[in-house]
Amino acid sequence: MSRSPRYVRALLGLIFALTGVDGALSAQGAAQDHPGQYSAADIETGSRLYAGQCALCHGTNGETVAGVDLRRGQFRRAVSDEDIAAVIASGIPTAGMPGFRFQSSEVDGLVAFIRAGFDVSGTAVKVGHAGKGRAVFEGKGQCGTCHRVNGNGPRVAPDLSDIGAIRTPAALQRSLLDPTSAMLPINRPVRAVTRDGRTIRGRRLNEDTFTVQLIDEQEQLVSLNKADLRELEVAASSPMPSFAVTLTADEQADLLAYLLSMKGL
Repeated sequence: MSRSPRYVRALLGLIFALTGVDGALSAQGAAQDHPGQYSAADIETGSRLYAGQCALCHGTNGETVAGVDLRRGQFRRAVSDEDIAAVIASGIPTAGMPGFRFQSSEVDGLVAFIRAGFDVSGTAVKVGHAGKGRAVFEGKGQCGTCHRVNGNGPRVAPDLSDIGAIRTPAALQRSLLDPTSAMLPINRPVRAVTRDGRTIRGRRLNEDTFTVQLIDEQEQLVSLNKADLRELEVAASSPMPSFAVTLTADEQADLLAYLLSMKGL
């Protein structure tokens, strides 16, 4: 006996409610498809398209073209996601690369797969424009009040001169949105109290069994013998504020692009 569409929808709703499948899928989609991040479906689409259309020239790992390593995010010309999309659409005739007429969802998938580092289970972060990101860094983000870049700026926070060469887009995004979870143990804030009652605060640079070295609040390098200390406290939270609310998704993507452009002198 046939059932009406209304009956079928109600039955499916009951099954989802009893098994929790619908809620799980909804939660998964929400976690994967938020502003500033491509979805898992995008990455999967890009993986299939890359294997069929791009791997022949760029190789399975994206590194067979001289000067280009797609998996590691190294390009000759492209920097932003829009740049990559433009290269895909127009090609590079002088280098023998044709243009491709893909649908916008397919282009998003290729960009997502590249940003995920060719890892279909990875995180693909959207990357904006480095020039705009520098304006955010120096202006609204006020990053230069703590961080040093290419010899300019204070030393109270980690030097960012080569951050784009040592951190992935996903790791940098996590630092922007949830600084405490992304903070490296060696960079944790330290409060030391000497036996004579003097308190020294700063950022830890190195520590071994007997000593600890830090940059204090006056940006001076300080080396302390633990035997001379009454207290040594290493903070569990980062002093850096989260930009999850203070910056828009586009501003976060632009700031991320600027950070990725920092490859060292």
